Amino acid sequence: MMRRNRAAKILATLGPSSSDPVVIADLFFAGVDIFRLNFSHGTADDHRARAATIRMLEDESDRPIAILADLQGPKLRLGVFTGESATLKAGEPFRLDLDPAPGDNRRVCFPHSEVYGALGPDSELLLDDGRLRLRVVSAGADALDTEVMTGGTVRDRKGVNVPGVLLPLSPMTDKDRKDLKTALKIGVDWVALSFVQRPEDVAEARALIGDKAAIMVKLEKPAAIQQLDEIIALADAVMVARGDLGVELPPEDVPSLQKRIVRACRQAGKPVVIATQMLESMINSPAPTRAEASDVATAVYDGADAVMLSAETAAGAHPVESVTMMSRIIRRVEGDTHYRMVIDSVHARPETNVAGAITAAAGQVAETINAACIITYSLTGKTTMRAARERPQVPILGLTPSAVTARRMSLVWGVHCVRTEDARDADDMVDKAISVARREGFAGDDDWLVITAGVPFGTAGSTNLLRVANVATVRQDDASESLNSLL
Repeated sequence: MMRRNRAAKILATLGPSSSDPVVIADLFFAGVDIFRLNFSHGTADDHRARAATIRMLEDESDRPIAILADLQGPKLRLGVFTGESATLKAGEPFRLDLDPAPGDNRRVCFPHSEVYGALGPDSELLLDDGRLRLRVVSAGADALDTEVMTGGTVRDRKGVNVPGVLLPLSPMTDKDRKDLKTALKIGVDWVALSFVQRPEDVAEARALIGDKAAIMVKLEKPAAIQQLDEIIALADAVMVARGDLGVELPPEDVPSLQKRIVRACRQAGKPVVIATQMLESMINSPAPTRAEASDVATAVYDGADAVMLSAETAAGAHPVESVTMMSRIIRRVEGDTHYRMVIDSVHARPETNVAGAITAAAGQVAETINAACIITYSLTGKTTMRAARERPQVPILGLTPSAVTARRMSLVWGVHCVRTEDARDADDMVDKAISVARREGFAGDDDWLVITAGVPFGTAGSTNLLRVANVATVRQDDASESLNSLL
């Protein structure tokens, strides 16, 4: 039994600090629900080996574990400098061009010709996560002449952000397409798209991925916020990637935007992940700052499906301790008497269909009778996600015959997913639900269960049945039937 006893999930990144099978197992048992393979770093063999370890761990623990492949996307980077760095001074000119020769404090290669035409006078360029700022004075087809607004030392291949400009870039570079093939062969459950700017970017990726993996859109470009609802509608999940988003927007705008995105995802019933710098001090320290603990807590109070660890587990000195701390923060928040008040302050209206009505009713019935859990039968996971959308007061036990669905549900708020054969009829539905609920530690002898399913059984998208069952009553009925059969 691997019940987490919390609703929010933990997504952790694997890297040099967490490639050993023993460490990966320790991370899982400490609380990781989804593992992230960051294709911006590492080789295909690295990712393949880590995925194989996760699948072995899945078999040994008899618990579904999700794998997320995070594609690098069209990250803009400078070329190299003579001596590996240059110091730029405020007020001085600086040129970016297509010449691959090493740069200095007057110029450097910026090998992204497709971007030049989108920029004009007064466009801003942010180097090295915004530490240096340049203002475009004039833009040509092969060079950008700029003035240094905020100076400093810049090193080889540092990133470049262009705030406020819709760039003519696909979210899928040649490297991403190659990495995507590797990821799909590995058998990842989720693919994260970086630097999405428009709904068409999601549609382009969907055409390549099909139903081989679910798509998580990373919101890190302000342009994407202008079409937020349309992008969420096309995505399977969303990540609030606060790193680049925080570079291209004023820092004071990020917290309210984070809340807006979480509310929009909850309304749409799409999982949402909060990422970047959540426990960053734990890269080197065995304990987080109080501000970092509050940051994780805020995401949990808002009802985010998952919170993510990046360098803390990928390259930090305390990967397992980071997961343990994040799990402790989540449980403490969810045990707070004010948690339900905050989580219920944003409540999505039920979908206007039979499945939506059944799911909303299940949450209300569970609360009224103080049920031990809500049990959903779902082939695709949509019924289970509808249940999570309601953010019920009781756990959600998702039953599915699909390994793919069970793994994907590892990301979803409040869901403990178990693979089991689909029910044959209503009685078998109740029997299976009670058996799994007792085995997984969700129900005792006198508990009530609220069960949703679709008739005919085994048909996707047919949720139309709500059943309330008492564990003790069903067990007594089973005992009576066994006695009668003996007589």
